[in-house]
Amino acid sequence: MRSSTPIRENEASGHETRELGLLLENIFERYGIDFRSYAYSSLKRRVLRQVHDEGVGTISGLQTLVLADPAAMDRLQVTLTIHVTAMFRDPDFYRAFREHAIPTLKTYPFLRFWVAGCSTGEEVYSLAILLHEEGLYSRCRIYATDISDKVLSRASTGIFPLSAMQEYTANYQNAGGQNCFAEYYTSDNENAILRPFLRQNIVFSAHNLAGDASFNEFHVIFCRNVMIYFDRFLQERVHALFYESLVTFGYLGLGRSETLRFSTCEPHYEVVAQKERLYRKIS
Repeated sequence: MRSSTPIRENEASGHETRELGLLLENIFERYGIDFRSYAYSSLKRRVLRQVHDEGVGTISGLQTLVLADPAAMDRLQVTLTIHVTAMFRDPDFYRAFREHAIPTLKTYPFLRFWVAGCSTGEEVYSLAILLHEEGLYSRCRIYATDISDKVLSRASTGIFPLSAMQEYTANYQNAGGQNCFAEYYTSDNENAILRPFLRQNIVFSAHNLAGDASFNEFHVIFCRNVMIYFDRFLQERVHALFYESLVTFGYLGLGRSETLRFSTCEPHYEVVAQKERLYRKIS
């Protein structure tokens, strides 16, 4: 006799899928935050983690909670958005950017950068340090955006765990840093506080890649290790957004596991550094 267990598992899985879909639709209606095109498996895993952490038992129980309590929605939003980052993460990317993009960028009188999905700010300040060392920071504006107000608030402080500085120093050196990394921060017993001048040309602002429009024209856009969590439809939308937002001959930097290949925007770019995922808009 065939076991009915697989059927029950399929029914449970289908029920969770429907519950998850309703949760995402209701979040969009209530808060205007769109997670509907995030990669399903990762999204489901994070939602179920939040179900456990909130002690609500089911996805429907989580929906009831977050629709009634904005603080619970804030906690879920932090869980659903990915915040794994480090200063000068993937040092070879910064070396490639310094070598291939900086000489051209030096020919512009003023530069606008967009770090999309900036998380807690490590990549933003890495860029600020690099631009400072290349003599460009005084004529730049860096727009740092994320979907989460909570992480943006943290990023704007320029304060990071002192325990991370050894890793960040090694990354900085491997990325072609030109000074002593310790010159860029002061410290207390627990924290490293970045020098105030590194914050002065940065604008932190909320922006949702899943739904918000272009808000300026940029010479450089970094969106690294963000789109790997989006489905194909949303990835294509974001590529179109970046194409619209870049000046001709502007640079696009993606994460190591991301690519422009198979995007409808691919023919409009040239590869600057393939392994490091650095591209230049040419048409």
